[in-house]
Amino acid sequence: MRATSVGGMLKEAARILGGAHNEARALMMDCLQLSDYASLLARDKDEVAADAREKFAGYVRRRGEGLPVAYILGRREFYGMEFRTTPAALIPRPETEELAAAALAHLPEGEPLRALDLGAGCGAIGLTIAKHRPHCDVLLADVDENTLRLARENAKHLGAANARFKLGDWFEAAKDEAPFDAIVCNPPYIADGDPHLDDGDLRFEPPLALRGGSDGLRALTAVINGARGHLKRGGVLLLEHGHNQAQAARELFANAGFCGILSADDLAGIPRVMLAVNP
Repeated sequence: MRATSVGGMLKEAARILGGAHNEARALMMDCLQLSDYASLLARDKDEVAADAREKFAGYVRRRGEGLPVAYILGRREFYGMEFRTTPAALIPRPETEELAAAALAHLPEGEPLRALDLGAGCGAIGLTIAKHRPHCDVLLADVDENTLRLARENAKHLGAANARFKLGDWFEAAKDEAPFDAIVCNPPYIADGDPHLDDGDLRFEPPLALRGGSDGLRALTAVINGARGHLKRGGVLLLEHGHNQAQAARELFANAGFCGILSADDLAGIPRVMLAVNP
């Protein structure tokens, strides 16, 4: 990069990144070890030290190659908390906060309840529950050891002492566990042939966390059909699903014998979260 000032480097980076000013700012803030945007604005005319310029140029190059910002920086905020992120797990997204909020709404504070996070990934959902419901025993399960290791690291970083971890494919990890008050899951729900898999950040995220079979419903079906045997009576199953899968998910819940099926929209007003009660 030719520029050497904060403002100049940000403008140059934004041009390279196709106008992604916010991404350029996030990368620069990390290089300068700044925690807020106001501090960055105040340094607009400051010269950037050589080592920070080199680091920033490397960040911009990697982002220009498509690597997600969350993987470059190694972190992503979710529900007001910072989670470590690596290519071992799906990047936490704002729409999934709706799933975490719905789970917390069905887990009263101060009660010794039990929750299961299936396909926990980096732990965003399960650890959000653990932090906001310290009396709740939260089991995070995932089929990949590297992914589960990342969730454990996030639990340690967040101080979520009430979180436990088990390796296993879906309910295999819960086979020796007592029934749960709530089961949460953000399963892979993108159809295998969906062109979005070859676009943007999805190209770099683990296929195991994205691909849901030919119709995108393989994992949703497995989780919904297997959940009732691991829920208490009156317990809830909460799932995130694709933007066009609300009707299919509702039918799967009904066919599996659930009642009280409810749907919640994401930030764009699209049905994204569904919950149902084990009668």
